[in-house]
Amino acid sequence: MGLETPATAALWLLIFASPVCLWVAWSDLRTMKIPNKAVVALVCVYLVVGLAVLPPPDYLWRLSHLAILLVIGIGANAAGLMGAGDAKFIAAAGPFVALGDASVVMLILAGMLLAAYPTHRLARMSPLRRLAPDWESWHSGRRFPMGFALGPALALYLGLAATYGA
Repeated sequence: MGLETPATAALWLLIFASPVCLWVAWSDLRTMKIPNKAVVALVCVYLVVGLAVLPPPDYLWRLSHLAILLVIGIGANAAGLMGAGDAKFIAAAGPFVALGDASVVMLILAGMLLAAYPTHRLARMSPLRRLAPDWESWHSGRRFPMGFALGPALALYLGLAATYGA
């Protein structure tokens, strides 16, 4: 398995993006919202760290992912397919992913969703719920905190790229 993101670049991006990914997962579980500050922080990580670790043509090309995914996300949000925070996080995460790795990232996200959804649903029906009784996601009915899958999916991709990258 070879990923297009250079291993060293992925490692540096992982080091700085992982705390933001965890923040996104925790915040979405707690409040059913992904804070704009987290999205801006993720973009800033790419702008600063990406500039230092990626070749300039790749760095600039990947910035286009942000714009393209933001337009798609705004449309998906307007159609009621996803929350605005989810759309903004996906756009902010876009530059971290090499275009050639997009199918791998989709598989990672699908696997993360298959793990996160039942984990969340089981946890909210178990005594574990008492550890954080005020979390909005326990009371959200059919809504699911997508940040619980999105953040870890980006971190996992970067970890895999740090291990198997170009």
